[in-house]
Amino acid sequence: MTNPVQRALIVGGGFSGMAAAIELRKRGIGVDLVEIDAGWRSYGAGISLGGATLRAFRTLGVLDEFVRRGSAHDNVDLHTSGGHHIATLPTPRLAGPDVPGGGAIMRPVLAAILAEATRASGTDVRLGCTFASFAQDADGVDVAFTDGSSGRYDLVIGADGLYSAMRNALFPGAAGPQYTGQGVWRAVLPRPAYIDHAMMWLGPKIKAGVAPVSDDQMYLYVTEDRAERTYVDPAQFLPMLRDLLAPFDVPALQAIRSRLAEDSQVIYRPLEGLLLPRPWHRGRVVLIGDTVHATTPHMASGACIGIEDAIVLAEELERQPGVDAALAAFEERRWERCRMVVENSGRLGEIEITGGDKAEHGRIMRETLVALAQTI
Repeated sequence: MTNPVQRALIVGGGFSGMAAAIELRKRGIGVDLVEIDAGWRSYGAGISLGGATLRAFRTLGVLDEFVRRGSAHDNVDLHTSGGHHIATLPTPRLAGPDVPGGGAIMRPVLAAILAEATRASGTDVRLGCTFASFAQDADGVDVAFTDGSSGRYDLVIGADGLYSAMRNALFPGAAGPQYTGQGVWRAVLPRPAYIDHAMMWLGPKIKAGVAPVSDDQMYLYVTEDRAERTYVDPAQFLPMLRDLLAPFDVPALQAIRSRLAEDSQVIYRPLEGLLLPRPWHRGRVVLIGDTVHATTPHMASGACIGIEDAIVLAEELERQPGVDAALAAFEERRWERCRMVVENSGRLGEIEITGGDKAEHGRIMRETLVALAQTI
């Protein structure tokens, strides 16, 4: 069967956009990718990843690089804020028996791995450029770019993230991201030998965790309730993070707290969520990733479901007889899984904010992990 798409444009060079480029190029589709940031930078510290993400990396062909440059490990240990061990959360080895069931990596390192694979795929990457406007007919999409150039495509993929200009252009008036009432702090520190897998400490209102991100680094994350989305002065990041960790009566966390310094790359981000109702496409323009389903990090699955979008979209374009059928099939395969992650992650945050039922919290985590283990 001839692929209904011979030439595609991807707007946005984040994880889902790069994954889409890699998968489309495997199928012989010509791909242009435009990214508004001339430096193609990825902000943030570490990112935790589950087994489903590592399975997606294997499909993309970047799993070996992730293992080499990041950290793959099994299980997550849960403790009280006083250090009492509550449970070990198992992480099934979804990427294969030879690959641990989870891991973590520095976000810029993962971005670099995917960028290298994107360029190696033969994708035409244009940085410091994005779309200015587009108009479509039954046979294609005409796109004008901010650098004054233009092009015609069989398909346009919007992957420009949480504050998507593509979403606003395709669905004017669509709701944007909503603040959830929590924020997350992250920092990067040298990794002691005993931090060899993910660990979490659950306080009454504050949750702290650590995970290795390489052979010699780890990242720390702390989630706190913050009723209003207020500006936090970066000059206060370090002392505020230290204060948040002070109540934890755990030698390992206090040792980490004592090592926090100006070079720890401390950052703070308000947590936001978004679930755009279907449809996610109009004509020959489709949205993927955070553009339509941005999730909080409670299930460590935001990058996962965006990368999975790219894989499924490429599969359906190869499988279906036309663009309309492919995009409809893509949405049908993705909606329930993405809805589940966004809504369940949001509910976990609500339970943490209100001091709700811990049994419900545990049940949601287990059920979500079981669902994510299913094939896409």
